Amino acid sequence: MQELINEMNLNFLSKSSNESFARSAISAFVLQLDPTIDELADIKTAVSEAVTNCIVHGYKTNLGKIYISSKIYSNGKITIQIKDKGCGIENIEQAMEPLFTTGGSERSGLGFAVMQSFMDNIKVTSKINKGTTVTLQKFIIRRNLKNDKK
Repeated sequence: MQELINEMNLNFLSKSSNESFARSAISAFVLQLDPTIDELADIKTAVSEAVTNCIVHGYKTNLGKIYISSKIYSNGKITIQIKDKGCGIENIEQAMEPLFTTGGSERSGLGFAVMQSFMDNIKVTSKINKGTTVTLQKFIIRRNLKNDKK
């Protein structure tokens, strides 16, 4: 059974300048797992894509809040949940197809594909006019976290 070792929550406005803040905050939190540089880069990139989706697609015409929560478990699993209360996704399956975008010609439509390639698991839930939640999961197993109670 996996035991919760640590958790954190934060929220910020959906400004593009906060995308790097989200990457840095998650990076600092994940460092306690002693990830490799590649693992850390993968997590930061996936979080960046999810936050960018909130900014560009969730809150297309207005500012809103983006909520991030993250948990670390004794089995080395980290979960990161990125949530907005924006417009929602009409068709999640279609939105997750590579190259599909509602963001116009300047968007590549690869956000979800990037998240899937860098994380062990991704789950997306959404309700129209209520928002979207992306849950990312990755396993980093190198430390005995049960002994790190302080």
